[in-house]
Parts: sequence; structure tokens; C-alpha cells
Amino acid sequence: MIVVAGEALIDLVPQGAGALAALTPALGGGPFNTAVALGRLDSPTAFCSRVSRDAFGEALLERLRDTGVDVASVQRGDEPTTLAVATVGADGSAAYSFYVEGTADRLFAQPEALPAGTRAVSFGTCSLVLEPGASAYEALMRQASARGVFTALDPNIRAGLIADPDAYRARFKSWLPSVSLLKLSAEDAEWLGGSPREWLAAGPAAVVVTRGGDGLTAYTRDGGEYAVPGERVEVVDTIGAGDTVNAALLHGLSARDALSDEGVAALGAEGWGSLLRFAARAAAVTCSRAGAEPPYAHELEVPETV
Repeated sequence: MIVVAGEALIDLVPQGAGALAALTPALGGGPFNTAVALGRLDSPTAFCSRVSRDAFGEALLERLRDTGVDVASVQRGDEPTTLAVATVGADGSAAYSFYVEGTADRLFAQPEALPAGTRAVSFGTCSLVLEPGASAYEALMRQASARGVFTALDPNIRAGLIADPDAYRARFKSWLPSVSLLKLSAEDAEWLGGSPREWLAAGPAAVVVTRGGDGLTAYTRDGGEYAVPGERVEVVDTIGAGDTVNAALLHGLSARDALSDEGVAALGAEGWGSLLRFAARAAAVTCSRAGAEPPYAHELEVPETV
């Protein structure tokens, strides 16, 4: 079981140009997208979050259930669902503004235990910024790591939500000893400062940096550096592409029985090349269609070592 912990929200996506373009609601949130992508890849997955009882919340849970994701660990609340208004650039890249005051997901409380059979937990995005939920997710991360559970982190920076950037950067560094796999975009890396080698020295077994159409690079504790190019595709938008990479990496590691620091260290050049190519293919499919619509297993080649 791979557990994804974090927010589920509604993306409002413009259907045209200009500030007053019609907005279409789409199910989203980085952790939510990661959970859906894992479910579509046929990985046993559970979602750990707090979701509103409003109509948007019901739609979010319905999508998870339809994708085969276990929602028994989802807390519920009467507060509204968080809204994220997307702005899509000419190159398909997306930026967001958020409506988060008094919403359900930020009131997440640390659960007493993770689901039985949990092998990995994935964290990231708004859920690690917005209090009081951020502290609960942080405590869950540290607890899982202390118990030997593989932990993955995608900070997925949303600068508009971060009131004190320096405090967040310090907090990010404090998480690294509890992180097994750090995945982030080149833009996130620039905003955070530091380098993959510095982050590896603080704790993670591997750091994966995504560079959009230019591909992905993995850095490992033993000095390894493995890069693959991006898959060529006609980009509709990039919504959910990074979340798809998260899911593909976790799925591929699970398929290789490598959800451990030792397993990551044993991958080598061949293993990392295969895994990164699989993640690049998965992200390309997501970019080829509107909104966060990650691929199903049958749309991708099976990881080469499965």
C-alpha cells in the first residue's frame, strides 16, 4: 500500500483568454492527483486527508473510489472545499491563486496510525504550508520515517501561499532527515535554494529534479547522476504533470521492490534510466490532454524490470 497524504481541492480552469474567461471546475490538488495517478497505474493506494462534505468534496471522493483508491483514512468536515484558480500560459504551463480561508483540508488532524500494509507515504504541496494541518502532516512524516516507512516529498512550491519564505525554507531543510525520496521541479529548486548534493547530505536516498520538456535527473547519495530527456508531445497544459511523475516514481520503485533506502541505492544506472523514462512517458501523456488526467497502466509500457 502506498499512502498519499495531502490536500484535495478544485481547480478552476479558464476556458479562454482574459480575466473574465469562463472557469470550469476540475478535480485537483497535488496529492489528490498523485493518488489518482497511482490508482490508474494499478498500485494499491490509500488517500489520507480531510475533505469537505460539500458537493465538491463528494466529487473528489467519488473520483478516488472510482480509481480504486482506499479512502478509509479520509477525515470529513463541514467547511468548504479549497479552490485554486488556474492561469494557463501560452506554453501550457499553469499558475494558481488560492481560496483557502476556513476550508476543510487545512484542518487535517494527525491520524493515530497509517493503514495496514503501508510501504510508503507521499507528502507535498499546499498541505505542508497551511496551518494547522501543515504541522499535522509534518508530524505524520516524521512518525512514518521513524518507523522505517519510505517517505516521498514533493514541495511543489506555491509561493503565493507562503507568507514567510525564509521560514518555509528552514522548515523544508528540517524535513530532509525524514525524507527518503525528494522530487521537485527545477523552478522549485531555484526558489528553495541549495543543490541536490546539499539535500542528499541532509537525508534523502535520492533527489529527482524535473525540467519540463527537458526531462528528469536523479541524484543519489553515492554520487550517481542519471538523466533522461523528456518525451516529445503536443502539450495541451502541464496541470498534474509533476504529480504524475511522483506516482510513476513510486509505482516503479514498488514494482522493483525498491521502496527503501537500500533498494534505491541498488538501482544503478540501468534501473534509474528505466524508472526515469517511465516517469517521463507518464508525464507526457498527462501533458497531452487538458487538466490533471494521468495515464492508465494500459497506456504505458510496463517498467522494464517488472
